[in-house]
Amino acid sequence: VQLVESGGGSVQPGGSLRLSCDASGYTYSSNCMGWFRQAPGKEREGVAFVYFGGGRTYYADSVKGRFTISQNNAKNMVTLQMNSLKPEDTAMYYCAANPSRVIFGSLSLLPIRYKDWGQGTQVTVS
Repeated sequence: VQLVESGGGSVQPGGSLRLSCDASGYTYSSNCMGWFRQAPGKEREGVAFVYFGGGRTYYADSVKGRFTISQNNAKNMVTLQMNSLKPEDTAMYYCAANPSRVIFGSLSLLPIRYKDWGQGTQVTVS
């Protein structure tokens, strides 16, 4: 497994969690990464995207202003800081890399475009 998520857990509404995606030893073919989530009975959806060249980011409207994606200089750790969590944020969260090509904007959050995925970390807000 080359992408490993951690940091999930249970939190009350209004609380915060910080998710990490450890990409140590991972070889990027595209200089970017995304965070996605999937709630039971729902389709996987994109949450946040970061392009390592310059740190350009994009967020789903549902998390804009509450979540922040960032990477360290070595690009082997990408974090998702989640604040003001809501019950509707409850889901399994995944990091993913190597999209078919780098695209900015809403298309960067399409799960089908990503080839490599971590195993996920559960976030429960209640």
